[in-house]
Amino acid sequence: MSGLTYKDSGVDTALKADLLARLRKRVKAGRPEVIGGIGGFGGLFRAPSGKDLVLVATTDGVGTKTELARMLDRHEVVGTDAVHQSVNDAAATGAEPLFFLDYFATSKLDPAVFDRIVDAIAAACEASGCALLGGETAEMPGTYVEGAYDLAGFLVGAVERERLLDPASVREGDELIGIPSTGLHTNGYTLARAAVARGGDPLEVLRLPRPELRGGTLGDALLQPHRSYLSDLRALREAARVRAVAHITGGGWEGNLPRALPDGLGAVVDRAAWIVPPVFRVLASLGGVPEADQWDTWNMGIGLVAVVANGDEHAAVRALPDAIPLGRVEKAAGPRRVRFA
Repeated sequence: MSGLTYKDSGVDTALKADLLARLRKRVKAGRPEVIGGIGGFGGLFRAPSGKDLVLVATTDGVGTKTELARMLDRHEVVGTDAVHQSVNDAAATGAEPLFFLDYFATSKLDPAVFDRIVDAIAAACEASGCALLGGETAEMPGTYVEGAYDLAGFLVGAVERERLLDPASVREGDELIGIPSTGLHTNGYTLARAAVARGGDPLEVLRLPRPELRGGTLGDALLQPHRSYLSDLRALREAARVRAVAHITGGGWEGNLPRALPDGLGAVVDRAAWIVPPVFRVLASLGGVPEADQWDTWNMGIGLVAVVANGDEHAAVRALPDAIPLGRVEKAAGPRRVRFA
């Protein structure tokens, strides 16, 4: 019996080294503060200079959206999503992105899939003015089923302390400004996939053209990239007094909007202020999802809510053509702090 090698057990370190060598040649530094390049035990980034800068760190995974990307061979979207969701979380505090790192884990590396995901990560970082500083790639046979993978992102940004967005500054009567989403973004896909499975063969359900989606497929609607709100927030802050921002992610409205409010305050949201995109209604119909669960799971068409000072709502809408006045801040009337009207 011959000896057992690491490759025999399912991990090909030579392949990983080759992929990372190719990666180093493709990925640009992205920012002048980067020292050295990718490949060391830690990424090096010169500390930003400025008056009383605050560093902001965020992390998140793409979740089970990766399974739909695998099924439909649309891997690029998860690379984009990993960057955009972290950029948005940092921007919700007022921060500008500095650098990003990724973690990619799978049962067995597929070079073609890995390249597509990393290229998308690099492109999203470049578009955000953010350095792709490094990452980790892991082969974990026995942990993931064949072909499956997981992707998580880690981002650090910075903001001057006086420009931090602080929920404590929110006042009763402040206005809510919503910015539309491009779909589910990266949250609620476990519920979405369960709804798809109730509709029959998942691939057939995902690939079927639907009149309610203007002839598009549910698969296309579910694999729209997570929108980046970085440029929107920059423009909004130039035009209006932005108090705080809620990124509507996992947990839907009740799980996120109160995070932008101080204790004792809630929000009244006018559901008639926008039309819920049809992808959410298709999923609700397929799965028989109760109304309350929809709003507590999905963003329902609004991916970000900015709280602006009373009187600044018109300036905010002028600054962002697709912005929507949603409601206002009010005293909380019970344990649930988002009231729909």
